[in-house]
Amino acid sequence: MLNVLLIESDPDNTLLENSLKKQGYQYLKTQYGSTFLALIKEIMPDIIIFNLDTPSEKILADLRMLNYQSALPVIIFAKDGNTDIINQVIKAEVTDYIIDSSKHSHINHVINVAIARFRHQQSLKNTLEEARAKLEDRKQIDRAKAILIKTQNFSEDGAYHTLRKLAMDRNITLGEMAKNVIAMAELLK
Repeated sequence: MLNVLLIESDPDNTLLENSLKKQGYQYLKTQYGSTFLALIKEIMPDIIIFNLDTPSEKILADLRMLNYQSALPVIIFAKDGNTDIINQVIKAEVTDYIIDSSKHSHINHVINVAIARFRHQQSLKNTLEEARAKLEDRKQIDRAKAILIKTQNFSEDGAYHTLRKLAMDRNITLGEMAKNVIAMAELLK
């Protein structure tokens, strides 16, 4: 079962807490405070649910920090449907922002959708990072080939095969070998 961190702006509000309890979730209920990020590190929840009137700048800043450190699915139940707030929530990478408080009764479905959406977003992020890394490696390889062509009079194919052989001999990636060649060329300038 999922470990849920429930953060309420009003500790007397028990609707969401009762819905979680009814569905059998393990949860820790707390009021929003400055220990929010420390609490997450301590209890390591699988998902975070906020129940607020409106997310404050501080909450959104904390959520951006959380996404940078260790992303988690985040659901915010709120009463504020202001377009500016919604745009800020999206920038904070909140998984689901729900303005209709009647969704408390469907908390299990809301959580399942949020987790699926979070996993999909993380997959897209990972794919994007891999593509960026490959592009950066490609740029480094092209730069290293240019150095070998200029300094060693290699053809483009010869420079590539030399880089590849050096990488295999050293059991490193072609991108790492390219970085080594570039660093060596910078050193010898």
